[in-house]
Amino acid sequence: MEVNRGISVDYVSSHFKRKNPTLIPSSLVNTSGDENDSVSGAFNDNNNNKNVGNGLKKPKMASVCDNNNGDRDDHEEVNVALPVGFLDPLLPFERELVNANFNNAGVNTVQKAAVRVAHVAVGPSLRSGARKQFWKAGDYEASSGLGTHASTSSYSAGMDHVRVHPRFLHSNATSHKWALGAFAELLDNALDEVCNGATYVKVDMIFNQKDLSTMNLADKDRNRMLLVQDNGGGMTPDKMRQCMSLGYSAKSKMANTIGQYGNGFKTSTMRLGADVIVFSTCQGKNGSCPTRSIGMLSYTFLTSTGKEDIVVPMIDYEKKGQVWTKMLRSSNDDWHINLDTIIQWSPFSNELELLQQFNSIGYQGTIIVIYNLWEDDEGQLELDFGTDSDDIQIRGVNRDEKKIAMAKKYPNSKHFLTYQHSLRSYASVLYLKLPPGFRMILRGKDVEHHNLVNDMMHRKQVSYRPIPITDGTVKDSTLQASVTLGFVKDAQDHIDIQGFNVYHKNRLIKPFWRVWNAAGSDGRGVIGVLEANFVEPAHDKQGFERTTALARLEARLIHLQKNYWRDNCHEIGYSRRRPIVSTSVSPLPNTRNGNTTIKGMISYPGADSTWPTTKNTRKNPVNKSDQGLPFVSSSSEEDEMTCNDFESPTPGNQTHSSPSNKVEQINGEVAKLRKENLELKKRLEHANESRDNSLRELQFERDRSKSLEAKIEEANKKIAELDKEQEAIINIFGDERERRDVEEEKLRKRLQEASTTIEQLLDTVRSLERINLATAPPGFKSEPF
Repeated sequence: MEVNRGISVDYVSSHFKRKNPTLIPSSLVNTSGDENDSVSGAFNDNNNNKNVGNGLKKPKMASVCDNNNGDRDDHEEVNVALPVGFLDPLLPFERELVNANFNNAGVNTVQKAAVRVAHVAVGPSLRSGARKQFWKAGDYEASSGLGTHASTSSYSAGMDHVRVHPRFLHSNATSHKWALGAFAELLDNALDEVCNGATYVKVDMIFNQKDLSTMNLADKDRNRMLLVQDNGGGMTPDKMRQCMSLGYSAKSKMANTIGQYGNGFKTSTMRLGADVIVFSTCQGKNGSCPTRSIGMLSYTFLTSTGKEDIVVPMIDYEKKGQVWTKMLRSSNDDWHINLDTIIQWSPFSNELELLQQFNSIGYQGTIIVIYNLWEDDEGQLELDFGTDSDDIQIRGVNRDEKKIAMAKKYPNSKHFLTYQHSLRSYASVLYLKLPPGFRMILRGKDVEHHNLVNDMMHRKQVSYRPIPITDGTVKDSTLQASVTLGFVKDAQDHIDIQGFNVYHKNRLIKPFWRVWNAAGSDGRGVIGVLEANFVEPAHDKQGFERTTALARLEARLIHLQKNYWRDNCHEIGYSRRRPIVSTSVSPLPNTRNGNTTIKGMISYPGADSTWPTTKNTRKNPVNKSDQGLPFVSSSSEEDEMTCNDFESPTPGNQTHSSPSNKVEQINGEVAKLRKENLELKKRLEHANESRDNSLRELQFERDRSKSLEAKIEEANKKIAELDKEQEAIINIFGDERERRDVEEEKLRKRLQEASTTIEQLLDTVRSLERINLATAPPGFKSEPF
């Protein structure tokens, strides 16, 4: 049952008061809805509450009785008790509210009907298109249920929302067991903004000036804050709220972006400090005004005020003309409440200091300030800013003084020895390739990008192509990984360095992944680099989800490292693990049943011709689980040769050459073909690598070109608008000039007429004087005019 009156009971009870309730006839009550529908409009408060508004009891609605035939009697009178003063005349502004509700009543009815249909259609079981695999269930899209026109609020009407306790911010941040992994999340967000024009990301340390003057010298060291800034596209007020929300990610389906879970900003900032404040400037698009937004996610504020749900104070500004004004989303009082909360719990003392942070952003970009940084068990900051003024390091178990000393002695192994505690070292290898012109600035100094392939010697490239898997973890059969492995250049000193650096979408996920744990010194010095886009990274991007594709990749990498170590360990001073066995063919013929057979040859009964055979001298150590993986190698491993690869010698040729000569000739041809095949494979892999690099650079250039085209289009639109305004101003000035000329001409004419009139009057006066003088008596003197 639905009453189409758009005023709530709270509002009615506070503005209209009568002694007795008023009865409304049934003709004013809409009974077309279902019996179980909740009362909206005037009775849209919670149905479970006994009292509504300012102490008023919830009105009792009389139900419509059914007749004997089961049909409703539309002519039966039904009296309904309404709140006090409900039928009093409405004021003008109240009438506008009622009219607005009448206009939206039809839309709300359609939405409710769509919700009921959706509930019936979906049912309690999963839809046919729903994800049933755990690792793929995160591909949920909000628009998949009722389409883009169904609102989330209407679909969840009558259902309780799950509240998120502030403790979840801490428990969620524990996914980052390593503090530098949290920095990587923030760098990823900045790198994803390259398509919006970002050219740099800056990470620095600043001081909290708000409480700096009142602190003693010992506490000032703990009053440091982290600053992360980029000049990307910035965030609109809506995007800022999405950024502060949990699990929302608009980049999960975008190509060439690293972020996909919508959780990195929250986990990374809360891992580094208790509180974060974000400043973002966004240029207006599609005719909208430029905006500035400030948002604060404060664990200190939530816990100190006893909040049981996560609330995020935010304020917005919009630029109208040349002036920045407040952008209200609800009311002016709410806006100031958010501002006061931010000022009280942020490192800034007033609104002016907040607005000053936008001066360093420019026309677009984002600043993230993380404060109240976490401390270790000894009361010191977990982050070390004093050891190296150009770096940010971490204390604790990840810092090994022996490795730091070894890094100075073995510079080619510096990144392996220092990436676990040095942000500069980790950031230099974090990305396989940086976009052209993009800079990472750490504490005022650029981070030099480093390719780990340059640390290798005796390099070898192998192509690995996974086959599609039925569980859906590998979909694209054209995906492949080019694995580059070799010895680190300091391997002659027999230092224990090994592992594969696995990248995903250009981002380092597992640095120096040790897949082969041999009992002795086997595998030492072997490192590798590959980009595996067919395996899914974990939500903290410090590892991969344990899927079938990852297990097969790990088995293949173990196989590669074992083979490489076995074949090349003597190059760095180790003894050969297995001698190379050369295949030899005996020239002596064996006669059996009248057929001539040579060792390594196949004889056919009743024929004089022989056929060469080659056997693989090594067995493949890969277990059965890896046999389904196609593997293309550019090494000189012997391949199995079939009899179809060679032509059968003719009997005429046999009469002129001995079997031993034929075998030597065939072996020579085989060796030549293998050499040519090896060269072709190397050329093909080199071409594939060049092609991949070119495609990646081309994609970056395309994204950059699209961004520039969009900016040019916006600039052209602005120029066109300015031209129109200029033409309008010119027309206005022209009209004003014409009007002025006409007015000036009129004034000249009037002045001319006035001058003529004055001359005429003067002539008249003179003539009158002469007449007076002529008629005046003798001795009369007239005063001159």
